[in-house]
Amino acid sequence: MDLFMVVSLILIIAMLIAALVAAESRDLISAAIAMGVVSLIASILFYMLQAPDVAITEASIGAGLSLAIMIFAIKHTVRWEK
Repeated sequence: MDLFMVVSLILIIAMLIAALVAAESRDLISAAIAMGVVSLIASILFYMLQAPDVAITEASIGAGLSLAIMIFAIKHTVRWEK
């Protein structure tokens, strides 16, 4: 296996772990940040696959803007627990 494959596998495993954290987290801020990490890793993978335009779009919209909107929305909600 070459270096590209090893790095890709490490990133994919990290992406799966972050997705599981996002799905299982009870804290909404932690889940939103984990989703941002998934999107950031996806943009790194796109760049490695020689698609820099898709990587820039994913990083700016997926990891940046979507994460900011989610955190903004979470901060403006009322916390309700049983």
